[in-house]
Amino acid sequence: MIGIIDYGAGNLYSISKAMQYLGYQNEIISGNSVEKLSKFKGLILPGVGAFPEAVKNLKNAGFFKEIIDYAASDRPLLGICLGMQLLFSLSQETTSTAGLDLLSGKIIRLENVPKIPHMGWNKLRILKKSQLLTEDLTTQSTDYYYFVHSFYLEEITEDVTAIAKYGQQSIPAIVEKENILGLQFHPEKSGEAGLNMLKKFGEML
Repeated sequence: MIGIIDYGAGNLYSISKAMQYLGYQNEIISGNSVEKLSKFKGLILPGVGAFPEAVKNLKNAGFFKEIIDYAASDRPLLGICLGMQLLFSLSQETTSTAGLDLLSGKIIRLENVPKIPHMGWNKLRILKKSQLLTEDLTTQSTDYYYFVHSFYLEEITEDVTAIAKYGQQSIPAIVEKENILGLQFHPEKSGEAGLNMLKKFGEML
């Protein structure tokens, strides 16, 4: 069973339906069922919106510390879009806000790019072998993935396994550190290629 965290900032039902389509049972978890996190074999942290508000909502719903504890259990945790950014130490969106600090790095606003937000389809440049990609390690993916965001991970850290080019900017697109994974794009909106990634996540369980 996969848990999908509902803290008022996620594309919950599209993700839930995608996982159901792939044959994986899932449950959307609200704040009144935080104590149930431990029963899930995997967690998905979605996210659409602003980082400071998302952190506030996670704390108010009782999820913040529980997610950190869950990640320490070595079970798979997947952050999507804002959910990926929340995995990091700090964000400069609106104000300086501490994240879950499961991965080291800072989230900053996109600059020197064609348009903000970065919205639309983009290929990936694969840097390292990934647990979520079905493709072999190559310099350029053949598939396209759907992005929509105005902030990004400032540096290409050792945890970044794939990037996307937007103008002259390199956008960290996939991050992985053992059981902690993140996607800057929306796999649930990325057609077959995105479903393949969610399937790979399900297989990790």
